[in-house]
Amino acid sequence: MFARIKNGLRIKLRKKAKKVKRVLKQEDCNFTSLKTELKAHLRSIAALMDETLEGLDQEKGCLLSEFELLKEKCMEAESLAATFYLKCYLSSYTHKYEEISLSVRNLTKRRYGALIVIQRNDPILPLITPGVAIGAELTHSLLESIFVPGGPLHDGAVWIQQDRIVSAANILPLTGIVSPEKKLGTRHRAAIGLSERCDALVIVVSEETGRSSFGVQGKLYPFAAQ
Repeated sequence: MFARIKNGLRIKLRKKAKKVKRVLKQEDCNFTSLKTELKAHLRSIAALMDETLEGLDQEKGCLLSEFELLKEKCMEAESLAATFYLKCYLSSYTHKYEEISLSVRNLTKRRYGALIVIQRNDPILPLITPGVAIGAELTHSLLESIFVPGGPLHDGAVWIQQDRIVSAANILPLTGIVSPEKKLGTRHRAAIGLSERCDALVIVVSEETGRSSFGVQGKLYPFAAQ
């Protein structure tokens, strides 16, 4: 039994290491402080795994608390990696990442639901039901004001192209995927739905939990806006 657990831990560590190496080799990504933080976090996970393996070797008793801590640290590492990916994905398509990031942080603190589409290479207009034209330079204050609950534009998605807000209150296609693990809200289904159909990146802020995630290539990834 212990041998199987130890082997499982080693496999998980190797998979995590390979995944992070792919992240850190992304081209055009020069976010040194975030990369350093992520690498340090992964080293702490590796050290904790080594301690847990040693505990299994020495049969120190119940190690469930160590496994729970490993789970928490891996989730934190995933969130950091997603943040790194997000910056990499956006760096070539907008100079306003810091404005977007600040806006997402503020929306998360206030638990204002939000849906933000950042266009990359593929056209978006044929895939959405257009909302209200904005045509203004992107600032965090303008972006946040759109999602104030009860406002005329807070429902639907904001469409960002390069450094400008093209429009708000856009309706996105919903995914047909049903998750057996958890129920997805309309915003999250819309983020997945559009990202299944084009290479756009779609940021979601949940009004229920205040957590942020982004959709790309039909998948959602939690991240911590920094």
